[in-house]
Order: sequence, then structure tokens, then C-alpha cells
Amino acid sequence: MSNRNVSSRGRFIVFEGIDGSGKSTQVALLSERLLAAGHRVHVTLEPSNRPIGRLLRDILTGKEKADERAISALFLADRLDHITADVDGMLDRLAAGETVICDRYYFSSLAYNSLKVSMDWVLAAHQPVFDLLRPDIVLYLDLPIAESLRRIHANRDGVEHYEKEETLVQVRENYFAAFRKLEANENIQLVDATQDVAAVSQQIWSLISVLKPRVVV
Repeated sequence: MSNRNVSSRGRFIVFEGIDGSGKSTQVALLSERLLAAGHRVHVTLEPSNRPIGRLLRDILTGKEKADERAISALFLADRLDHITADVDGMLDRLAAGETVICDRYYFSSLAYNSLKVSMDWVLAAHQPVFDLLRPDIVLYLDLPIAESLRRIHANRDGVEHYEKEETLVQVRENYFAAFRKLEANENIQLVDATQDVAAVSQQIWSLISVLKPRVVV
């Protein structure tokens, strides 16, 4: 295992937002810009591409079915595996000095899983995750529900597990409830995702540029 001294690790950047907010596009743009600036970058996402994450993708796309409590537990298990895995685990990537950009993290569980499971339960269950790895910055791409739905229907043939209007309304409310609960320990930055792609990218770059660099020892 790599040395996991927090003082020597790279920066951990998390993107959050309701479906259709443009996270994937902005993750790619930020990665390109950081690479061009000489940073080593690892881009990842949740659910992860590891075994538990692949099962979750099958559930979210309707290929498999599961109780909402089981889905919530699977997200937690996938996240812990994603953090600690020997191959492409986020802790090892960070310990190697890489900047890790993650498309969704535990705020997604608090927003989406809390539709059917108590948010307090999700928070309590995530204590091991909080102890292991908190983001250096959370970039929340904020988008009105109507625009989210317009983008979803314009860009996809099918609708996934959580992509219905009444669901997205509650998910957005849950995000802000989670931010209020955790704001004392998190660097949460809201980004106006109604702007054009270039403007959103520039706002994100401005927020990333002021992050304090990690000291390498």
C-alpha cells in the first residue's frame, strides 16, 4: 500500500448536481485544464466501475431490482471500496500526489437515497467515509428542475431510476438540506449551471485556482 499521509496527498475535487446539470462535461473540461497546467489527474465517478458499482448501474438502469434500503447500502459499500481499493482506490491515487476528480460522492447519497431512507440514517452510516476521505472542494452545479428535464429528454432515449420531475424536486431540496447539515466541515461551492458551458468552466476554474496546495513531504 502507498503512504497515505494526508499532508502529502493531492487534492480531491467532487462534482455534484441533479441529473442534466452538466457535471460530466465540466469534469472533462477541468481535467483537460489541470493536465495542461502540469497536474497529474485521475478522473473517476460514482457509482464506480468496480463490481458493486456495476451492480448499482444495472439497478439504476432497470436491469436489476432492489429495495431502496439495499440500494442505499450498496452505494455506501461501493464508496468505501472506491476509496480503499488496491487498484485505482482514491486514497492511493491521492497519496501518489494526483488530483482526483470524482463525479458524485456522498452528497449524492444524501440527496438521492434520502428519498426513501432517513437522511439521518444515511449520515450515520457514512461516518466511516467521513473519517477516511472528505473532499477539498464540492462543486454543486445548480440547475432549475425544468431545465434539468429539458436536457435529460433532449440527450437521452430513456429515463433512469431517479429522473422524474417530482423526484428531482425532492432531490434538489435534499441536496440543500444536506449542505446545511454538513457546511461546517465542508467546502461547498455553488455554480450556476444555467450559464453556457464556457462560463461554467471559467467559474469552476476560478474556484479551483484559490484552493491551497497540499504540502508534499
